[in-house]
Amino acid sequence: MPTLSIYVVGLLTILGRESVMAQGVSQTSPVIVEGNTFTLNGDHVSYRFHVDTTTGDLLSDHFGGSITGAIPTDPEPEVNGWVGMIGRVRREFPDQGRGDFRVPAIRIRQSEGYTVSDLRYQSHTVVAGKPELPGLPATFGSEDDVTSLIIHLYDDYSNVAADLTYSIFPKYDAIVRSASVTNKGDGNITVEALASLSVDLPYEDLEMIGLRGDWAREARRERRRVEYGTQGFGSTTGFSSHLHNPFLSLVRPSTTESQGESWGFSLVYTGSFAVDVERGSQGLTRALLGFNRNQLSWPLGPGETLTSPECVSVYSKDGIGGMSRSLHRLYRNHLIRSQFATDNRPVLLNSWEGVYFDYNQSSIYRLAQKSADLGAKLFVMDDGWFGDEYPRVSDNAGLGDWVPNPERFPNGLQPLVSNITQLKAANSSTNLRFGIWIEPEMVNPNSTLYHDHPDWVLHAGPYPRTERRNQLILNVALREVQDFIIETVSTILTSADITYIKWDHNRAMHETPSPAADHAYLLGIYRVLDTLTRRFPHVLWEGCASGGGRFDAGILQYFPQIWTSDDTDAVERISIQLGTSLAYPPSAMGAHISAVPNHQTGRSIPVSFRAHVAMMGGSFGLELNPEELHEDEKAELPPLIALAERVAPVVLKGDMYRLRLAEETNWPAVLFISQDGTQAVLFVFQLAPNVNHAAPRIRLQGLEPDALYSVDGEGQYSGLTLMNMGLQYVFEGDYGSRVVSLERISDH
Repeated sequence: MPTLSIYVVGLLTILGRESVMAQGVSQTSPVIVEGNTFTLNGDHVSYRFHVDTTTGDLLSDHFGGSITGAIPTDPEPEVNGWVGMIGRVRREFPDQGRGDFRVPAIRIRQSEGYTVSDLRYQSHTVVAGKPELPGLPATFGSEDDVTSLIIHLYDDYSNVAADLTYSIFPKYDAIVRSASVTNKGDGNITVEALASLSVDLPYEDLEMIGLRGDWAREARRERRRVEYGTQGFGSTTGFSSHLHNPFLSLVRPSTTESQGESWGFSLVYTGSFAVDVERGSQGLTRALLGFNRNQLSWPLGPGETLTSPECVSVYSKDGIGGMSRSLHRLYRNHLIRSQFATDNRPVLLNSWEGVYFDYNQSSIYRLAQKSADLGAKLFVMDDGWFGDEYPRVSDNAGLGDWVPNPERFPNGLQPLVSNITQLKAANSSTNLRFGIWIEPEMVNPNSTLYHDHPDWVLHAGPYPRTERRNQLILNVALREVQDFIIETVSTILTSADITYIKWDHNRAMHETPSPAADHAYLLGIYRVLDTLTRRFPHVLWEGCASGGGRFDAGILQYFPQIWTSDDTDAVERISIQLGTSLAYPPSAMGAHISAVPNHQTGRSIPVSFRAHVAMMGGSFGLELNPEELHEDEKAELPPLIALAERVAPVVLKGDMYRLRLAEETNWPAVLFISQDGTQAVLFVFQLAPNVNHAAPRIRLQGLEPDALYSVDGEGQYSGLTLMNMGLQYVFEGDYGSRVVSLERISDH
């Protein structure tokens, strides 16, 4: 992380403000402080707010396209009825109990029991770079990448201080905010609600977009009108969950994928969360993202601080797609810490859907041999390899006992791994790499660990300990549990040449000892992941939680890729992967070719279609048993793997354009363009037959208008022609697909 340098310190009072403009900061600076006004500037965005000189409250002025200089003064709201002035203005950090009847960003219960706060501006600090968040994942950058503004607030009545940290990444039009609350008094207080971001937008019609779903049905796009009153979503599962994702977009009704204004908000957090969108009585829209209020109640003793996760907000005038691309670029470069963030990933074969629990040392070696024969570069042994007293031959035993099953592996893992890593991938001099599945946050009651430490699991006193998938959750808030996981995983990784970890997590929290236990757990697991990923930087880590149950920006800090869904059906995966891409880069998605009939849907789809869908993820692989493939599939797979390896650099590092969505058309299409604009890859699909009917043209986006491009090595077509006229492809029958390569051959 970069060293921060403080270049402006505002020890200001409401009556005597110091102008940063007077110190020579230009109007194009990332952060401008002028009198009582604060402005954050990106390449195409401005975020402006000011201090109310009478109340000390922070009032919002603008979040949208770039503005400069003075702004028009709005007429002062007329105050009638029950709602006073505080409920009619746009506020940066709305508190509770003083007449703003909208959803608050903060609620503190004082030791006396009341929940009134009066946090007023006290001073500010501007720093080059970005402060780290203690114990939490966060975006990062050098002094050239990001500038931070910290607003210091204080409540003189309760001696509670709050700091709001705004960090601007100008290149990405991204503003990142977090909040911290410190008890400066002598008594104990409880933080009952704390939003990482609260933004009040002016009176206008807006729509909200979120991602909903369930197991094997993640990331379904949900777009609806913002109505008067409160609407929202969240998770109470203890984790970000399949049910709703910690992401929100606000758009105008006319906004499309490629046109119109779009605001995107992404919470860098893996725990229970809440998204609240309220259109108040005056028509103003307030959006908040942060802790779930039902699972917080965080006690603060004298001198203690609670820091919220950070929330990333981006603005785009280029539609929903422009918003997504800003988030993708930011996350690839300034959130994912792994050295594999944008590196080519080895094509892998995972054993799970191929053999499930049914394997031993000899059969798993044979499976690895067949994987290498197909051209895989990495073999991953999934669930079922461990357990001594309680062998893991099904999902009802063994979790927690992370030692090789002595019946299946009488000599441990090292000989097996050594033999597998001496295999050569087909048509390559590359040795096969070895990876392994673990679920270290979990324990089966049928395990030695549980018998030795029943107090290590999450539980609420005498209440029954509810099992899901025959397992319980270890209480990772406990330091001894954290250390156990760290040392256990370290032992596995040092026992053999293991360079890939699939870290699974297959249930939600049920009984917890207190509302605060959820966040305490997250702080514990972040310590575990931070320690392990720093200790083993050469390991490629994949996150998994029954698929996409923890696909969030917080986990991406440590894991550069996440298993997108347990639903491997290629048609389903188009919607799942494109929905996930609203917030998260395709480079972070694990996507595999699975066997047919598909194990989730029973559908049979050509292997080329399955492969083309999987190529749109950053981690391409196979989820099948090669010995059960048809001969034509065996023949098709090697060239498909070679194609996946050719397009991978563009998918991993390039910009994604969702040209057509599966829920809106029979012909979904996605375009990836390389960072330098010289290469592009177009994925085109046909879902259902189109008998005796014309096919639509697909208009491309993001190309250089005056440049010339070849299409699959042929022709010279201008960017204007490809974007305004497009390309047409015809397929026979259902489940047709094609991958098209474009190359820029001339700039004029």
